[in-house]
Amino acid sequence: LARAVAWPAALGTLRVSLNLTAADISRPGFAALFLARVDASGFPRGRLTVEITETGLIEDLAVASALLAELRGAGCRVAIDDFGTGYSSLAYLKSLPLDYVKIDKSLVRDIDGSARDRVVVAGAITMARSLGLAVIAEGVETPSQLELLTAGGCGLYQGFLFSEPVDEAVLLDLVERE
Repeated sequence: LARAVAWPAALGTLRVSLNLTAADISRPGFAALFLARVDASGFPRGRLTVEITETGLIEDLAVASALLAELRGAGCRVAIDDFGTGYSSLAYLKSLPLDYVKIDKSLVRDIDGSARDRVVVAGAITMARSLGLAVIAEGVETPSQLELLTAGGCGLYQGFLFSEPVDEAVLLDLVERE
């Protein structure tokens, strides 16, 4: 976060996402410690998203919900990452205070070739949007995947179709060209 604080103005509106583990979420006092570190870095809480990996089993959803609600109340956003890869997806959607659902690339991969995969992804998008959540598709690599996801109501995307992972200098160049 300290590096992101030093980004030039052209990158000043970008959000930063940090992954939290199930162990982080279950640790007493974690929210206060996390927010203190964010504040010490100088990075604005309002530009920070915490991501919970769906495959990381959260044992106590009530504790996790309280912690995530505290982070949201402090200005952070919350995403469930790798949605559709574990067995707890629906319980997480029902119980956790979320802003985003990130559909895993394993579900996105074959949507342009498999009607069954399209139905599963469309169902996930519809369910998330019905809950008032923004949907991010991970692993978008082809124009046809993008077209199907867009038509299905997905509004945010990640993947090689847009860019490979880049360092700060390349990111700045990409943003300045837009």
